[in-house]
Amino acid sequence: MQSASLAVSAQLLSVSGARPVVSGPGPAEPAQQAEAGQLLDDPAAWSSFSRPLDERPGCWESHLVIEGMHCAACALTVEEALRSVPGVSLASVSAGSRRARVLWQADAVLPSGWMDAVRRAGYRAVPANDAFASERRRQDTRKALWRWAVAGLCMMQVMMYAWPAYVAEPGDLSAEMEQLLRWASWVLTLPVMLFSCGPFFSAALRDILQRRISMDLPVALGMGITFVVSTAGTFEPQGIFGREVYFDSLTMFVFFLLTGRWFEQRLRERTAGALDALMNRLPDSVLRQRSDGGFERVAVRRLLPGDVLRVLPGEAFPADGTVIEGTTLADEALLTGESRPLPRGVGATVIAGSHNLHAVVLVRVERTGADTRFAQIVALMEQAATSRPQLAQLVDRMARPFLVGVLLAAGGAAAFWWSHDPGHALMVAVAVLVVTCPCALSLATPAAMLAAAGTLARQGVLVRRLGALEALAEVDMVVFDKTGTLTRDAMVLQSVQTREGVGRQQAQAMAMALAQQSLHPVSRALVAAGQREGVPVWRSEQVHETPGLGLRGLVSPPPGQGGVTQELRLGSQTHCGVSVAAPAGPHAVLSDAQGWLATFELGEDIRPDAAATVDALQAQGVDVRILSGDAAPAVARVAARLGIREARGACTPQDKLAFLRAAQEQGRKVVVVGDGLNDGPALAGAHVSFAFGQAVPLAQAQSDFVVLGEELASVGRALALARRTLRIVRQNLAWAVVYNAACVPLAVVGWLPAWLAGLGMAASSLLVVLNALRLVVDSSHKDAI
Repeated sequence: MQSASLAVSAQLLSVSGARPVVSGPGPAEPAQQAEAGQLLDDPAAWSSFSRPLDERPGCWESHLVIEGMHCAACALTVEEALRSVPGVSLASVSAGSRRARVLWQADAVLPSGWMDAVRRAGYRAVPANDAFASERRRQDTRKALWRWAVAGLCMMQVMMYAWPAYVAEPGDLSAEMEQLLRWASWVLTLPVMLFSCGPFFSAALRDILQRRISMDLPVALGMGITFVVSTAGTFEPQGIFGREVYFDSLTMFVFFLLTGRWFEQRLRERTAGALDALMNRLPDSVLRQRSDGGFERVAVRRLLPGDVLRVLPGEAFPADGTVIEGTTLADEALLTGESRPLPRGVGATVIAGSHNLHAVVLVRVERTGADTRFAQIVALMEQAATSRPQLAQLVDRMARPFLVGVLLAAGGAAAFWWSHDPGHALMVAVAVLVVTCPCALSLATPAAMLAAAGTLARQGVLVRRLGALEALAEVDMVVFDKTGTLTRDAMVLQSVQTREGVGRQQAQAMAMALAQQSLHPVSRALVAAGQREGVPVWRSEQVHETPGLGLRGLVSPPPGQGGVTQELRLGSQTHCGVSVAAPAGPHAVLSDAQGWLATFELGEDIRPDAAATVDALQAQGVDVRILSGDAAPAVARVAARLGIREARGACTPQDKLAFLRAAQEQGRKVVVVGDGLNDGPALAGAHVSFAFGQAVPLAQAQSDFVVLGEELASVGRALALARRTLRIVRQNLAWAVVYNAACVPLAVVGWLPAWLAGLGMAASSLLVVLNALRLVVDSSHKDAI
């Protein structure tokens, strides 16, 4: 039995159509679509492709992949179609990732309503986690390769027939032979026009029927004009278009264009690969234990807390749970940022989306579906994939006016050259149509941003909105919270001072004997330090704790070591009845009947990479500050250890927000890095914000970036990557502008043939995507080093 998600995916395909729609449905389709719509409109099926928003009752959020979309104008068309549906409160479509985010009110519209709007606009919408997506991509890739192969084969044959006309001297070719070569070229061009160019013509026809314009329309017009002019020259050699035919230019143009689009698609999938890899990490089905002890394969959506699952090596864990039998290794790299496989035995927790690498284990399900951390991570990444940076929004708004300008420029060029040679005039128009297609311009920003977001995802940093990468690249100040961010929650033992005749290990053993009976942070730090250093365990009895002061009890060494039982006190000087010079920070005193015995100085547990992170940020020219609600002396000590010159303690959330506003009024661009739990106002008020730590409630996090792992260095790496990303975006935009500025005049004056225009257009798009791919390759190389 197929899983419910497969069934819903199939119904979504039925509603949206198998390919971009250019005409009304056939006779048998309305009934099939009506049946599919009824299934989609069943509230029980909504959870397979949508989730309810707790903060807006009755509102649902759906994430979709829009197929058949090639440019920014297409994205605007889909957005307008969705927004025109009553009950759709928000629709955001990204041309770079080809994903859409839809917010809709269940009491005003049903899913079939806005899905049908996408279908009528001529596109296909499928769930972001569609179970058939990979198979459909393979089919589409196979068709694209066939179209490319047919275009390439025919191009070579047409070039062979066109070559004699280029090299023959006057009188070498008879009129009959030249006409025969033209007919052969025409016949070989037909498969290219009817098969290889099919997607361009169907998209252009869709645009005409919908009375709109996209990047496929100028390209299809160029192909059609070239074929018509050359066909006229073939059928009427003495007519106005009989002077020359352009089948070689047409087939070369189509071949170059298909080559560019195929490589562009493969590179696009690679740049956004981490996003897709994480979103589609769960299996479709899993082995669940029956009441008789056997196992049956069921859909993941049917799992409930308490179910026992048998997870095989190589499979992903489908839900959060606890291992009840077996031992294995789990890969949690994309979920927690931990690059090494982690051992998971009986009693250990496993998380949905992580991979079982080693052995068969039995797992009891604790949380499923939207309650898992995996689901929260996917929701954040889907939000990032559908967001659009400001630069991309500007380019998208320019797309349609630019395309209208292209058509007008082509018409003007044709009119100017018509009196000279009608055939040449039309080919000049074709060159203008092709060379000015703004594919590179529309890809310049999203290609780089998606590549950067995918790279950060592999490093354990989630990007909530792509526009945050633009803002991060401009920052000049980083403000850290202290507790939970620069430091861990627990304290650590830093030094031990003892009276003469008492060794450090002996003093620690005595203190541990008392501290083991307390849960106070100081006691826990002393016990942890002794365990790390292998201090022998002393015995204690009759231990009493005075809240806020300390411990007292009888302590004796282990059997066989000699020594006597003695009463000791551990805690403050007042509790121990001594008066000695004490460190400024947290400390505890140990005393016996003779008086002071030892002083234990403790400090906050600064993260191992905190100092290196601060140094790296300062090396990038960033001013580093600390704003903390902790006591000012404690904040000053941490700042001194990390080399941070300015730090403020005892800050309320309002104090932090006031500091940020004052800095922003001075023109500073500020990043706030907090634990995501009590830094809400500061995170929301900053230009860019990071929520750090595994305790972050992802669904409520107010930050632009969420760090999944324990590495504070992720902040410095993200800043460096954001700056590199913005440089690449500017390079891409500069290339696209320079390319159009240089090639348009050449095309207008007739110096740029159509085939070269096609090569230039394909090469420009490839160059933009390849430049963005450097973000993936460079980061992978650095990670390997």
